[in-house]
Amino acid sequence: MELKVIAYARNGHTDKFGIPRQSREESPILTRIVFEPEFRVAEALRGIEGYSHLWLIWGFDKVESQKSRAESDSWSPTVRPPRLGGNKRMGVFATRSPFRPNPIGLSSVRLVGIEDGDLIVSGADVLDGTPIYDIKPYLSFSDSHEDAKNGFAEEHKDRRLEVDWYDNGLGLPRDTKDALTYLLAQDPRPGYQEDPEREYKMDYAGWNVTFTVHAQEVHVKKVQKIQK
Repeated sequence: MELKVIAYARNGHTDKFGIPRQSREESPILTRIVFEPEFRVAEALRGIEGYSHLWLIWGFDKVESQKSRAESDSWSPTVRPPRLGGNKRMGVFATRSPFRPNPIGLSSVRLVGIEDGDLIVSGADVLDGTPIYDIKPYLSFSDSHEDAKNGFAEEHKDRRLEVDWYDNGLGLPRDTKDALTYLLAQDPRPGYQEDPEREYKMDYAGWNVTFTVHAQEVHVKKVQKIQK
């Protein structure tokens, strides 16, 4: 089976650190789905404006590029989910880990609009430049299950931190600050790191943010424009 890349995702996530761990309905971050010339056909989107949400099927291309040739032919039946502290193994098919037999991701996103032949969506948990293999409409009457169980992910689903900028965000564009506040509140650190003195750095939309986390609060230490 050969998959064709039909589009690429474009957003402010230029580094894997800080990307939301799941697609989220309430995310303020917009992603532009830019179609490849072969698929940049208006008729292919006919009727899509009637849907509020879409499924994106995409590839963990950065995971594949980091593998050696020997590793690309093997897979592990268990992985260490970061939210479990990185020291407990779970079955790969019981997680959404990027390290899978086939590096394919699935995200439910909100359709914000269509602009110059591109789709504008919110809530995507993908890196800038992520290849998109397919797009399908989300159907609330079949894709939503009120009695669904969330396994070991249940206890982490609503965790949010308070974000204190200490006036360090004064030079940021309003939408960029809103996006960074959202990302920092989700606690982008690996689940096994709890050192309140450790400084972390995160890139987003051309800005680098240095921060620490103490208890349930993010302390922004520095904000710098990334020099190209």
